[in-house]
Amino acid sequence: MHIHILGICGTFMGGVALLARSAGHKVTGCDANVYPPMSSQLEEQGIELTEGFDPAQLELAPDVFVVGNAISRGNPLLEAILDRGLPYVSGPQWLAEHVLAGRWVLGVAGTHGKTTTSSLLAWMLEDAGLNPGFLIGGVAQNFGVSARLTDSPFFVIEADEYDTAFCDKRSKFVHYRPRTLVLNNLEFDHADIFADLAAIETQFHHLVRTMPRTGRIVANAASSALERVIERGCWSELEWFNRREMWSVDVGREDVEAVFSLAGELLGSVDLPLAGSHNRENALAAVAAARHVGVPPSQAIGSLARFKGIKRRLEVRGVQRGVTVYDDFAHHPTAIALTVEGLRRRHPAGRILAVLEPRSNTMKLGVMKAQLPGSLAQADKVFCYTQGLGWDAAQALAPLGESAACHDDLDRLVADVVAQAEEGDHVLVMSNGGFGGVHQRLLTALQSA
Repeated sequence: MHIHILGICGTFMGGVALLARSAGHKVTGCDANVYPPMSSQLEEQGIELTEGFDPAQLELAPDVFVVGNAISRGNPLLEAILDRGLPYVSGPQWLAEHVLAGRWVLGVAGTHGKTTTSSLLAWMLEDAGLNPGFLIGGVAQNFGVSARLTDSPFFVIEADEYDTAFCDKRSKFVHYRPRTLVLNNLEFDHADIFADLAAIETQFHHLVRTMPRTGRIVANAASSALERVIERGCWSELEWFNRREMWSVDVGREDVEAVFSLAGELLGSVDLPLAGSHNRENALAAVAAARHVGVPPSQAIGSLARFKGIKRRLEVRGVQRGVTVYDDFAHHPTAIALTVEGLRRRHPAGRILAVLEPRSNTMKLGVMKAQLPGSLAQADKVFCYTQGLGWDAAQALAPLGESAACHDDLDRLVADVVAQAEEGDHVLVMSNGGFGGVHQRLLTALQSA
């Protein structure tokens, strides 16, 4: 089968492309921004890429066009496909029909921690010799890729609640039909497509409705929203974590040891290579989910010690003049707060200089601007990039006083950070995009300062 993917350079659609190529299909694709690293990863797999959405691409005559959710009505290639009555399908539906069908799918859903928990779970299965396939919204260092296809019956997928495509406004995860499902947490997000938290809860309820009776849901008892989702109906096995009578995790010595228990019985402990209480909970959820496919908790806990981390999750990008620069994907106020807290716990003595790009659709709309000062309270300095924002970031961050600075010019932002950075500081860059290559700009400027 020849598939042509519209929006191929997005994390999810790029993963679909790699899986399709591994399955033996001919894959081509197009996007408005064909650039590394995704373009390089795709081209290395022999996938031909086209810049833009010219209707001339119809001449490729694929068997089906696979349409990413970033493609909207008015896109010239999509309009040409519709006018000609050519076959098309969404990315999640194609994945469900051609990759996930017949496999034991382990899905990880929630507002935060999906990438980390999916990566931990895939690694636990790999370390146990189960050789899982996976599609994850990040690159775990243990694997070096975000997606792979194997002959294993097990497939781990990051189950996103964002909409499927222009023609299907259900959440992507409704297509995946998991047999094991982690529900990590649930907060309001994606204000561009959801009116309120209740609307997202409904999509999670739809996901729960797709679970078989023999399936198992591992859900976070600390989330009242998830409790409401389960109260609307649950037909599968249910295990709660963060509940003392079920799965729980405590902090051990020096805030690096995670101590795991099930129904009050100690399962084991490990020095977790990921910082923060949220990552202990992510690890706990992964241990519980891995047990459903036969990985003993003691073995899964042992695997945690060999986990090497994830790109863009408190990833050290370099050190110059004693200043460490990190890259992190955090873009929701809760994720920002947890990331800053995790770095603070790891380095209680050093200053944290938080560099933030409010880039997600929700953040650009300013829906959560009032929560930002609280989420950044543990940072010593805050630098906010305001290019393209429709709200006054300086006003929103005013409660932070002189510790916060806003810039709409990236060069000025870099210069301000470098001017204030001191030996022993930790510069924490947070964005869900490329942020204009600010990490390397900072390191270069620090080196020459």
